[in-house]
Amino acid sequence: MATSRAGGLLRRPGQPQQATYLELFFDLVFVLALFRLTQGLLQNLTWIGTFQTLVLLLALWWVWSRVAGTTDRFDPQQPLIQLLVIASMLGILVIAAATPEAFGKRGLFFAGPYVAIRIGASVVLVLLLRGHQAQRAFLRQFFWYGVSAVPWIAGAVAHDTARLALWTLAVAVDYTATALRLPTPGLGRLARSELAILGEHLSERFRQFFIIALGELILVTGLAFGTSGFGAEHSVAALVYFTTTVLLWRIYVYRAGQLLAEAIAAAPDPLRLSISATYSHPIMVAGVVITANCVDHVLAHPFGHAEPIWIAMILGGPALFLAGRGIFEYAVFARVSRNRLIGVLVLAALSPAMIRAPRLVIAIAAALVLAAIALSDAARARGRPPEPPSPPR
Repeated sequence: MATSRAGGLLRRPGQPQQATYLELFFDLVFVLALFRLTQGLLQNLTWIGTFQTLVLLLALWWVWSRVAGTTDRFDPQQPLIQLLVIASMLGILVIAAATPEAFGKRGLFFAGPYVAIRIGASVVLVLLLRGHQAQRAFLRQFFWYGVSAVPWIAGAVAHDTARLALWTLAVAVDYTATALRLPTPGLGRLARSELAILGEHLSERFRQFFIIALGELILVTGLAFGTSGFGAEHSVAALVYFTTTVLLWRIYVYRAGQLLAEAIAAAPDPLRLSISATYSHPIMVAGVVITANCVDHVLAHPFGHAEPIWIAMILGGPALFLAGRGIFEYAVFARVSRNRLIGVLVLAALSPAMIRAPRLVIAIAAALVLAAIALSDAARARGRPPEPPSPPR
């Protein structure tokens, strides 16, 4: 009876894999989360502040990807699964609200719900799957979420450098354990057969999260332009960042972003490929978040002087996106396009040359590098049949 009830919660073979309205509704809270993340970085734009933002982004991505994994395995039309997703959404709302002060006075408001969402969801799923073979996968998750909960909570009650060190350790535990397939005492590692990957659903969810990140870039561009005075230089800066958003979208979708589902289906180890895709996306999103963080600075004074950290941000955001995009491309095609590597090197080489350049000129230079990559992609594809996915063996 228990096995039958558990089986009724899982997705059935042949069931539509498109994202449901519930999942799109769930994504709304991450619009706020990314906006608050950008606000926090603006308030503390230092090298340490940037690293803190990266740690928080990795945590936010992890909780989003785990919920996406839940709806990939379970039927999101089931009331119990819907309740679990909505409860997670409430917790993420608290996390998002606390994000700008997560390394200040709101540490427990960030770490507490974060730990509660993950451990709570794992406990519920373990109980729901009682007697079903799929329970073992979620027992492993529960074990490792418990391990990483220790530095998360310890960090929340610590201060300054200690909090950053403990939370960095917690994030490292989460990502490393999953990369190693959750090796757990008494259960071993996660086997391929224990976790079916729905490529169409998972790839659609990744695309949707990346669109949320691009939406954040559009949002901050519109807000900054609206308060800029609508001068000619401000209009040009807004156009540059709108164009940058379009180019980031274009480079993402061509072609690995379109073919992830087919790559998962063709992969000899779909689980390994899905982990690679899961790890490459926060790098790309980090690049978009850093770029969004620069918009207000550039639009406020387009011809103003840029401090070295701002030069690194304006050029580093697109470079980080390209680095993540290269990892993603390797997961789908087992190779990285040369223009991605050249783009990263050119952006890095531009940094010292821009030390006296106005902010707008630096933003234009970054956009031109992205435009060259997008045009190179289009030229390479012209007159050729679409390249099929060929994931690593």
